[in-house]
Amino acid sequence: MSKGETVEREPEVDAYPEYAGWLLDQGARRLLATLHTRFADAVDERLAERALRQKHFDDGMDPHFLEETRWLREDDWAIRPPPAELRDRRVEITGPPERAMVVNALNSGARVFMADFEDSLAPSWQNVLDGQINVHDAVRRQIDFSSEAGKEYRLREDPAVLVVRVRGLHLVEKHVRCDGKAMPAALFDFALFVHHNARELLDRGSGPYLYIPKLENHREARLWAQILAFTEDYLGLDRGTIRVTVLIETLPAVFEMDEILYELRDWICGLNCGRWDYIFSFIKTFRERPNCVLPNRDQVGMDRHFLRSYSRLLIRTCHRRGAHAMGGMAAHIPVRGDEEATSAALEKVRADKEREAADGHDGTWVAHPALVEVAQEVFDRHMPEPNQTARPDDLPEVSASDLLRVPDGTITEQGVRGNLGVALRYLGDWLGGRGCVPINHLMEDAATAEIARAQVWQWLHHDTAVLEDGRRLTGESVHEWLTAECDRLRGEIGDAAYAEGHWDEAARMIEALATARKMEDFLTIPAYEWLN
Repeated sequence: MSKGETVEREPEVDAYPEYAGWLLDQGARRLLATLHTRFADAVDERLAERALRQKHFDDGMDPHFLEETRWLREDDWAIRPPPAELRDRRVEITGPPERAMVVNALNSGARVFMADFEDSLAPSWQNVLDGQINVHDAVRRQIDFSSEAGKEYRLREDPAVLVVRVRGLHLVEKHVRCDGKAMPAALFDFALFVHHNARELLDRGSGPYLYIPKLENHREARLWAQILAFTEDYLGLDRGTIRVTVLIETLPAVFEMDEILYELRDWICGLNCGRWDYIFSFIKTFRERPNCVLPNRDQVGMDRHFLRSYSRLLIRTCHRRGAHAMGGMAAHIPVRGDEEATSAALEKVRADKEREAADGHDGTWVAHPALVEVAQEVFDRHMPEPNQTARPDDLPEVSASDLLRVPDGTITEQGVRGNLGVALRYLGDWLGGRGCVPINHLMEDAATAEIARAQVWQWLHHDTAVLEDGRRLTGESVHEWLTAECDRLRGEIGDAAYAEGHWDEAARMIEALATARKMEDFLTIPAYEWLN
């Protein structure tokens, strides 16, 4: 295909609700087919490279800074300056593109709302289409509505800036096929968003802004640069109209942050510490290594050396290139009816944001509107300017050994049971169509479930993973404790609600993943087969 060439044939699209038909108009279908024809094979090639690289990690190779791009890391260059409305991103709120969530997030007082089609959305066909409709209506300020319970939702005059997170390259949209092949979900989400909204956003003085998740290296960033450049030409947009922020949430990617910024320098605004997925990636990268076993999940916080080093290296790298260094998620939510517990949760959020702002982050993420004010106060105090990109670099040097240092700690029966319980509750809701789930007073998404099930796999498969009381975790223990978690959940919600849910399917899937010979790359890949 030549530059900007259109594919005339249309993709095969599964049945969809009548009200969503306009989403898949002729222009949208043509763009979907064109992007698929031009880039789907390249997506497959990048995924094959991931698999090969993981095999090298399994065989003992460590992630490392690339010698062939040393010149790029040592040279002086900068990204294209961010647009005016993205220069101050001190608090960003995230959540699925559900209608009530979109209104509440846009009204929350945060500077940015990230509508998330990835980790906090269970990507059923209806959820994905409804999410695109809600984004479309939010762009046009037409998203006011009344709930079935009679609650009124109205958009305020000055809402947050809208950014959309598309799904990762590893996922497919099975309801759309070109030449019999399921379309990469990232291309589907991206195509519908820019087709329907790019011009409208520009006419309103804004622009099409994206978050790109799960990248592992600069070649994947280069592919996205090619997708962005082609789409701008296709839509008749100036170069750099579409702006992106990349999540650094995989261990391999932290060694190529300069390279990722360079490949996307015409479009990128910053990098984000996707820290929960980063912990999962650390486990997955070193899945075959008995000396890389992590302790209980609650012992792996941002104060641990490998995570603090990752955060600081991201700040240093971004600021050297004029990019924003965005902090990680605060997942706490208010505890209804318990002021003391709510106060304690807010103090944990405050301490986390104090660390981020003091280190030099330019903004941070929260999962609930009640956290916006806390995070805002911290960043207002530490950051009187719109961002800290011009701040002198006073952070310590970060080496490969800093990034690869395995934290010490303990593994307990309570930790195993806690992981099984969280994975069960999240996956059961996900199979039922909910991707953002309150569990133990935290707003959880797929990243937490990934950590939880991956840790159980790791503890089960390595002799070095001994429980604090001296026992080895066994498949029989996993089955027994997972059954107990099912029984406990049934007692909480009742037999009828349990029977109507997907808890038994979730339990079977979690047990199969935990006891499999090899670790599954992503929980959401096999789970997606269950969604309609």
